Amino acid sequence: MTADDRALAVANLVRFPDPLLPDLAEELRSEVRDFIAEEGARGTVLGRPDSWLSGWDRGFSERLAERGWVGMALPTEFGGSGAGPIARYVVIEELLAAGAPVSAHWVSDRQAGVSILTHGTEEQKRTFLPAIAAGRCFFSIGMSERESGSDLASVQTRAERIEGGWRLNGTKMWTGGAHLNDHAIVLARSSDHEDRHEGLTQFIVDLRAPGVRVEPIRLLTGEHRFNAVHLVDVVVPDNRVLGAEGDGWRQVTGELAFERSGPERFLSTLPVLTSLVRLLASVSTSQHQQSVVGRLVARLISLRAMSLGVASALQAGASPDVQAAIVKDLGTRFEGDLVEQVRAVSPVAPSRSATIGGHAELLAFALLHTPGYTLRGGTNEILRGVITKEVSAR
Repeated sequence: MTADDRALAVANLVRFPDPLLPDLAEELRSEVRDFIAEEGARGTVLGRPDSWLSGWDRGFSERLAERGWVGMALPTEFGGSGAGPIARYVVIEELLAAGAPVSAHWVSDRQAGVSILTHGTEEQKRTFLPAIAAGRCFFSIGMSERESGSDLASVQTRAERIEGGWRLNGTKMWTGGAHLNDHAIVLARSSDHEDRHEGLTQFIVDLRAPGVRVEPIRLLTGEHRFNAVHLVDVVVPDNRVLGAEGDGWRQVTGELAFERSGPERFLSTLPVLTSLVRLLASVSTSQHQQSVVGRLVARLISLRAMSLGVASALQAGASPDVQAAIVKDLGTRFEGDLVEQVRAVSPVAPSRSATIGGHAELLAFALLHTPGYTLRGGTNEILRGVITKEVSAR
């Protein structure tokens, strides 16, 4: 391969498809905003940062589902709307920008439902997908472990074959919502191979099954969002194996594109910027303050175009793993940068004791969430390794 050929191959690898919005995008966006206004009037939408992690509200999820806005990527045959990833993108970016409480259904809607649709048996699809689309069945992710971090191939959770099913033993870390959700899709080692990527299998685990113990991992705010999920001789029947035995690595890597590239990777702190702009509109602002806001908005626009490009690729059936990793890396760094830069130019200091929903309190809330931005969904260092490996292979 010539140098020019290699340069072209690398350029194609990191090229983002043109974002394609549906013809009815603006009409849909308007409907979502009306819904958000209704929910705001009833006190459920509070404009919180990081709402896809910290806003668990089963009733809100059910009402959203009644509008057809949960399970939008699922076919009507299984209770979804069949609208596709791009229409879903329009809905969720409005919800995230408003700080709506979407964390109850987030993982189910973003990836668990798609994984079951892609790899599940007919019985699994009939059992779980309609309930997910109705906003009544909630999933957690069982990937990370204490000694593994983002190196998923090193998982130590074991799945042992028994009559009629499997026995799972191990601990999954940073399992969001496991104390509230119904099931987790757990990645476990079902057989040993020289290649660590072989012998991994995914299981649908009932989080209330005997042997499952959920231990809180609290944030700096004291919030209980994450957990260590201990699995001690947990029996999973054969009909709850997701996909083919030993095919877990391929399934997980395909799933990660959905997890890493969505607008939650750069919109979760947007309510803090919105709050700052509202505050600055009522006072005299400096050129520096205006410049900071302008640069943040410019980065936001670029990230949105990249993220929409990945969504377009997913809708077309592609596997944009590298592009998704780039969005996650740049997007989560932007989340933290936004909070720090807003603090630097804010006329008021962050304060946890300030009026709830006011700028000072929102800023304090976002600052205390900052350590998690570049960790969840795979650390940025690991993602840069993924990108480098793929580029080097060209």
